[in-house]
Amino acid sequence: MKIKMERVNSELKKQISHIIAEEIKDPRMGKAMVGVTKVYTTPDLKYAKVYLSVYSQSEEERTEALHTVCRSAAFIRARLKDEVNIRLVPELKFLLDDSVDYSVKIEELIDKMHKESPYSEDDK
Repeated sequence: MKIKMERVNSELKKQISHIIAEEIKDPRMGKAMVGVTKVYTTPDLKYAKVYLSVYSQSEEERTEALHTVCRSAAFIRARLKDEVNIRLVPELKFLLDDSVDYSVKIEELIDKMHKESPYSEDDK
């Protein structure tokens, strides 16, 4: 059963990514790039959490792009009915995946610690 859910999640991720990139023509998306990082579907296929990574120059553009995708959930779900061959297309809930931002922040902290360390590589 687990392998089936992984295949469903993978296919939903692929198709949702395509729909967001190619078919949403809303000007409120601006120059933001939106990517689907993860999809988790409930075993009964009624609900799916879709984690999005939004790249933009400003926080306002990022927020507006996320809200635009959330407002387009019905459109995306309708398009999924045509693209994915499953009995029931789940209701989509979009969430911001901040793991990339978190990893960048951790990397910056590690770099800062290395620079401030009394045991730098110059001492070797």
